[in-house]
Amino acid sequence: MTDLSSMPDPEAAVQRLAQFYQQLAPSDLDRLGDYYAADAFFKDPFNAVRGVPAITAIFVHMFAALQEPRFVITRTLARDRSAALEWEFHFRFQRWRPQVAQCIRGVSWLSLDAQGRVSHHRDYWDTAEEVYEKLPALGVLMRWLRRSGSAPAANAGGPPGGA
Repeated sequence: MTDLSSMPDPEAAVQRLAQFYQQLAPSDLDRLGDYYAADAFFKDPFNAVRGVPAITAIFVHMFAALQEPRFVITRTLARDRSAALEWEFHFRFQRWRPQVAQCIRGVSWLSLDAQGRVSHHRDYWDTAEEVYEKLPALGVLMRWLRRSGSAPAANAGGPPGGA
């Protein structure tokens, strides 16, 4: 069993990371190494990279491609070297309907190293519901697929048993 007594308080490390994400601006990207291990792994529905420079590149792209991107952390859980962040990601697209505010809801599953830095970061969110269904042509197909794959009671919009 690993001795966790020398590790920084995981809950405090996760709270620091949550605060960092909620205040994240392009000028903060050079500080990602304070929160992520040098060889950290990061995966979301669009990317799978290793290392702080590659993770930084994802955020550089985010700030270039989106207007007003910001994270709101709605819940944190931490135990030993594992943590979860539940979040909302608010933004506007640069080119497609830039006047419409967007929100993606998701969860990040994190593993921390002995220094309390993130060594593994995996984001879970529904790309079909949160992105693809909002696109003009693809959205029609994605909504049809979702309806076709859902149970009849789910399509009726009521609770099971008609209560």
